[in-house]
Amino acid sequence: MKTQIELAREGIVSTQMASVAKDEGVSSEYVRQMVAEGKIVIPWNHGRKPRAVGIGKGLRTKVNASIGTSSDIVDYGAEVRKAKAAQESGADTLMELSVGGDLDRVRREVIAAVDLPVGNVPLYQAFCEAARKYGDPNKLDEEMLFDLIEKQCADGMAFMAVHCGINLYTIERLRKQRYRYGGLVSKGGVSMVAWMLANKRENPLYEKFDRVTAILKKYDTVLSLGNGLRAGAIHDSSDRAQIQELLINCELAEIGREMGCQMLVEGPGHVPLDEVEGNIQLQKRMSGGAPYYMLGPISTDVAPGFDHITAAIGAAQSSRFGADLICYITPAEHLALPNEEDVRQGVKAAKIAAYIGDMNKYPEKGRERDREMSKARRDLNWEKQFELALYPEDARAIRASRTPEDEATCTMCGDFCASRGAGKLFAADLRGDKI
Repeated sequence: MKTQIELAREGIVSTQMASVAKDEGVSSEYVRQMVAEGKIVIPWNHGRKPRAVGIGKGLRTKVNASIGTSSDIVDYGAEVRKAKAAQESGADTLMELSVGGDLDRVRREVIAAVDLPVGNVPLYQAFCEAARKYGDPNKLDEEMLFDLIEKQCADGMAFMAVHCGINLYTIERLRKQRYRYGGLVSKGGVSMVAWMLANKRENPLYEKFDRVTAILKKYDTVLSLGNGLRAGAIHDSSDRAQIQELLINCELAEIGREMGCQMLVEGPGHVPLDEVEGNIQLQKRMSGGAPYYMLGPISTDVAPGFDHITAAIGAAQSSRFGADLICYITPAEHLALPNEEDVRQGVKAAKIAAYIGDMNKYPEKGRERDREMSKARRDLNWEKQFELALYPEDARAIRASRTPEDEATCTMCGDFCASRGAGKLFAADLRGDKI
């Protein structure tokens, strides 16, 4: 079976492309052309057929939620509940990132629980299984790794973050810059670096990239080029090691597209706001416009407990300047394994950030809803306000918890309601749209 990019290059509008076009309010031909050029991807899998979600140029910015067990907390039911909570809160995609317990079981149960495109990081299970089998993750056999990638794709992975851009040259860059303030923060990245140094060998995912691509292409699974050397501190942002890996990933994105595989590029972790635009421009230029999957980005290092907010600030800027997929961050980031409520809060913060970014990325079509909300507030039309709200049930719950004496107002102002008072003063001046 052909991949979305192969169909698009043959001039065929697939069912998935048509569905994306309808959801986004663009033409099917536009989606087909952008898929053909590798500027839009549709995470998919011939064996599972998840919901069709378009990621890329001219489409609204999407949000990914990540869940998964840890070595300390293994609760399969909790991960399924978190997956459902992410979908209910509006996540567009989901990543299952377990490293504890029966990894096949949790992956399959999560996939069965939602209809979202589900992704993962194959290195997690590969190194976990090598540690269990040999007592040393550095004894991972590359054939075991490739077999595992195939098995996970067969289970229904719609996209897969594969750390292909780490090689011996990128490690040399890291050492020559005297390491980092924040160290390395990617579990998959650190594990692969350790394997390369212990075995004095090149990364097989880089060395045999055509083999990786061939496996994912077989299932039409999107290859998301993982950034194992992403910055874990704003003072490490855009350093030589990170940019070297980004350069390699952008080259690999071009190679993968030519092979007929859909490609995403990942980046960059922690980023100060003044570097967000440049980072995205660099990725887009070097990759030929491949969709960019931004992890966070977290915009300051000093707000543990509120990193869903620090990331939302970075995510709004990222969306504004052209990022295509945002990976949410929860309040538990840097502190603990997220629980169900953390997942809900993380998704909502990221969705709001993506919406704000899209308002500025697409000003010609992205602000009508806000204008209608303004009018509803002016007119004290509460039902209309709830209808237009991104999360109406949350808004209703807050209002219901503090009921005003006059139901036309709210308890913030009560008898001193500015909207009601000004509305009386200027009622005669309301004639259609404002000049």
